[in-house]
Amino acid sequence: MRILRFFILRIFLKRPILVLGMITLLFLANYLSFTTVRSVISTFQGYGEMENLNQEGTIIANLDPDSEADFNEINIVDTQKVYEYLNNNYTYALRVDGFVTSLPNEHKMEVPFNYIDEEAYKINQLKLSQGDHLNFNYKFNKDDIPILVGAGLATTYPVGSNIEITDPVTQQLVNLKVQGVLKKNTQSSNFYAPNSKNYHNFSIFLPINEEFIQNAGLDLHVNGLMDLVLLDSTKEEAMNLRENIKENLGLEFNFFNQQENFDFFEDYYLNSLIIICTITLILTIIIVGLAIWNNLVSVRLMIRDFTINLLVGLSYSKLKAIFYSYFGILFSIILVILSVITTYNRYGSWLRNDSTFATYGIFGLISMDWMALLIVLFIDVIIAFAIVELTIKKIKSIPISVGVLQ
Repeated sequence: MRILRFFILRIFLKRPILVLGMITLLFLANYLSFTTVRSVISTFQGYGEMENLNQEGTIIANLDPDSEADFNEINIVDTQKVYEYLNNNYTYALRVDGFVTSLPNEHKMEVPFNYIDEEAYKINQLKLSQGDHLNFNYKFNKDDIPILVGAGLATTYPVGSNIEITDPVTQQLVNLKVQGVLKKNTQSSNFYAPNSKNYHNFSIFLPINEEFIQNAGLDLHVNGLMDLVLLDSTKEEAMNLRENIKENLGLEFNFFNQQENFDFFEDYYLNSLIIICTITLILTIIIVGLAIWNNLVSVRLMIRDFTINLLVGLSYSKLKAIFYSYFGILFSIILVILSVITTYNRYGSWLRNDSTFATYGIFGLISMDWMALLIVLFIDVIIAFAIVELTIKKIKSIPISVGVLQ
């Protein structure tokens, strides 16, 4: 411990500005690596979620970004015609997220209502921590509507409890009955960006059937078409629906299968990934070179003290252990800082009452964060190995007689 302290203070920190610069670059490399790895993990999770959609005959609708939509001209009669045409000619999955309401809860979070039909429910396969799955055979305005609540609402609204509220899309007073509780950090990925996540710890999932859709307002009708999923369909049938929507609503829609959505995503995502990886690799090479150069310069400046330690019994294997200890401490500090920043960002969602991104985790970090940190740790071990082994090799080439003469 004493000799480690000597080497840290007298050799490694001999040039503090260089050391500070190296630490800054090291942190940037770690941060970029962490962000990239976490994004890749999130993307693979999204691909897994979309597996049920990436099937032949499954086609997803989305509003054409170049469409000049005038939503003020759309009325409920027109949207009902579209849904009548849908019900008569297609099997489809409909899910609409994000109708926010102020439902009292212990965390004072705004609560998104997510509306989901039976086909979409089968595709999403939501997992529960307690209670039973949804049923869709209720009578609107007669029966209690069964719902699922997020883990963050489970204390305020346990299984079996009732909620009386004005529904955001029908604007009618409804009685909801909590049927089940979602697992913590239940998430949904975006069709077009699988690395993008929404979390449902404070969401309510409400089952909808044809009767509910008929009683719903324009908001649900129009938003329901934005990510409508046609099942067991063809491109020709999708084009027929496209013409029907255009005729009744004046809206231009595109229809793509999930593989086409993946291809569109990968076009820009892979390019971004290559750029970030290239920058990270360049930073890593600079860090290794700077660290080795700084170590050698410090050793040469303290060659007399260094040689004395070698003469009184310091072996090169012990010296190597000292170098590994120093860089182990350095990398540990950087990983702790990275963890604290990530925890703060996660906790920031709670401070902002942002229910869409509020998550539960060990020390505030979810599994995806921990996996990314472990991979970054592995990368750091490789960097430390390269720095230490190359530094020791260079030190061995310095004649000990130089230090003896001094």
